[in-house]
Amino acid sequence: MKQITCIILDDEKEARDRIVILLSKFEGIKIIGIEGEPEKGIDSITSKIPDLVFIDVEMPRLTGFDVVREVRKNNVNPDFIFVTGYNQYAIKAIKKEAFDYLLKPVDIDELNETINRYKSSIYTRLKEKKSKQTDVLSKFSEREIEIIKLIAEYKTSKQISEKLYISKNTVDTHRRNILEKAGLHKTAELVVFARENGLV
Repeated sequence: MKQITCIILDDEKEARDRIVILLSKFEGIKIIGIEGEPEKGIDSITSKIPDLVFIDVEMPRLTGFDVVREVRKNNVNPDFIFVTGYNQYAIKAIKKEAFDYLLKPVDIDELNETINRYKSSIYTRLKEKKSKQTDVLSKFSEREIEIIKLIAEYKTSKQISEKLYISKNTVDTHRRNILEKAGLHKTAELVVFARENGLV
């Protein structure tokens, strides 16, 4: 399993430092950002796109819930673990689809349980994604898969025809059939499709 990338966002230095120390005890966890201001946290999360964000609820100017909303507006969807000293936020955190909710000061055993559940959820998601990819890609012939990969590398029909020793008309026919099978309309959409399904 790949490393789990994390960003920590909390306006209290002591709380940030504690999570850093605790996370250093876990294998497969990589901290890629530590922020103390919500605005900088939003920028960091949307630019670095971590797997997981440890986020305080009460911060100056913006709450943790505001940060989640702003991040998701940018189509960035990491998992969030709210970390706060106030347990009255638990229901709201759950409604915001937080992965978990930890009370300060964070307890190593509770964090361990959360991390283990998170790793288990990633494994389940990967299995589900792989299963879906297999189902989707089974629609295509080997030749069509070859062409999808080349389209995703931004090769033109002429370049593809030369590489595969087939005519440009044949490539164009394959391209139309591929788009129809995938339920897509544009080549740009096909590039995204290829990436989402692990073809590039």
